Amino acid sequence: MLESSQFSRLDIAFAQFFSALTTFSNHEKEMLENLLAHLSFTQYQGNTCLKLNAPQQQLLLNSGLVTSPQNNSIVLPFHLDEHAHLYLRRYWDYEQGLIAKLRGMEKIDLSVSSLDETLNSFFEQSTELETNWQREAAKCAMQQAFTIITGGPGTGKTTTVVKILALLQTLNADKPLHIALAAPTGKAAMRLQESITHSKQALNCAETIKNTLPETVTTLHRLLGAKPPSPYFRYNAMNLLPYDLIVIDEASMIDLAMMSKLVSAIKPTARLILLGDKEQLASVESGTVLADLTQALPQNTIELQKTYRFKGEIKAFAQAINQQNAQQAWKITQQNSEIIQQLGEEYLSYLVEQHSEYFQRIKSGANFSEIYAAFNRFQILCAHREGKNSVSDLNYRLEKALRDKRVINLSTTWYIGRPVMVTQNNAALQLYNGDIGICLPDEHGVIKVFFPRPNESQQGYSPARLPHCETVFAMTIHKSQGSEFEEVCVCLPENRQTILTKELLYTAITRAKQRIKLVTTEAIFTATVQASVARITGLVEQLKINL
Repeated sequence: MLESSQFSRLDIAFAQFFSALTTFSNHEKEMLENLLAHLSFTQYQGNTCLKLNAPQQQLLLNSGLVTSPQNNSIVLPFHLDEHAHLYLRRYWDYEQGLIAKLRGMEKIDLSVSSLDETLNSFFEQSTELETNWQREAAKCAMQQAFTIITGGPGTGKTTTVVKILALLQTLNADKPLHIALAAPTGKAAMRLQESITHSKQALNCAETIKNTLPETVTTLHRLLGAKPPSPYFRYNAMNLLPYDLIVIDEASMIDLAMMSKLVSAIKPTARLILLGDKEQLASVESGTVLADLTQALPQNTIELQKTYRFKGEIKAFAQAINQQNAQQAWKITQQNSEIIQQLGEEYLSYLVEQHSEYFQRIKSGANFSEIYAAFNRFQILCAHREGKNSVSDLNYRLEKALRDKRVINLSTTWYIGRPVMVTQNNAALQLYNGDIGICLPDEHGVIKVFFPRPNESQQGYSPARLPHCETVFAMTIHKSQGSEFEEVCVCLPENRQTILTKELLYTAITRAKQRIKLVTTEAIFTATVQASVARITGLVEQLKINL
């Protein structure tokens, strides 16, 4: 009899399937089923493995289902490592594949002569009083094949990487590098593309060098050549990507499986640069890859520590949350500031008012870029999808309030001004999970959903052709990663939930460039700041062994 009511039917079926393959007694089978159901359940929670005690290890080893360091020459469904971590074999292979590739990149000699002189043309030198962390990141990237550049919002990660690209192209002027830029989601890719284009203009280098820098940013799925509905990609260990340098933004969003598949497709002589904020939420799927890599590979990691975007209250608020100083963080919300403010019980009317400019732009016949910019000025962020103060709850209440004010017409699903988020990838339409579009009439008055495209262009689609979409006046904090808005309103649930952590709240409030509004209570806010994501992975320990 399985012990925990938290196990799903899939967890139970998974455990019973493998238990039936053993010659165990009924009692031993029950113990094994509990272990395997727990492994399946913990995998769903984002862990890559399960920590076992000595009796549990012996039970697994006796089952005939598990490989270990002593019998790793055969392939079995599970693996038990030297640290008593139990893996599904697939995730053990992902981890080992990632480690093997990084080990190979560590051995590449990329020493550069006259490096300081080259750096001086792009970066100011450090002083005794202040380290130029962007320069240090560039110096690190010049001399090794694998580099992680981490730092909070506004620390200049994109600016730094554009200068690194120019530096590398300068050093390889005779044969410019073939460079790819990518991000986990369409929205993150678009933001990186805008930042790259803007930062390129300010470079202190020849136009010929600027012209060698790419401006197009793709998603990881497009980069690797997704082959839906299968989990496989066109580019893999047998068919390598053609690029000499690959830059990946928002790397904290990448799970273990995707990171392993990415690095396996990189050719042996290529460079890889990961950009991201290690303090943000981990990936939705299994693993905490960016955080693990920064911890295990300090020699490959540079943290940008000077913030250019955030000053004053938002910076202090983010630091207090990140340091889990709940008392100080709550105090900042109570100062009745214009920058950080808690909304009262009548917060719905405030949310409606924040969309007045957006709908006014639509009514006045403004162009799509102006309408889209007005919508992106303000965003409601929620911790969860269902329940009070959730995405579904606030989207429903906001639509109802806008209808009552005669701003929208809810007699049709595809009303003018409806903002939607794509939730399923559709490569044929070039629409991907996370892309946001707006429902508007075209030049003939036909209702279409328009999505932004590069160079301030847009593409309209008939609603009938779209993959599944959801209304997005409110979105989850997870979906907001890779985005930024002038103002965000962070709405937390009324009851304590395991999803509420300081990483979730930090990610939410750092989406705001100018103002933050909060809908929460002191008890929920404090509990959220004091909680932290704690996933079980073996990557750090395995990296330290193997590198």
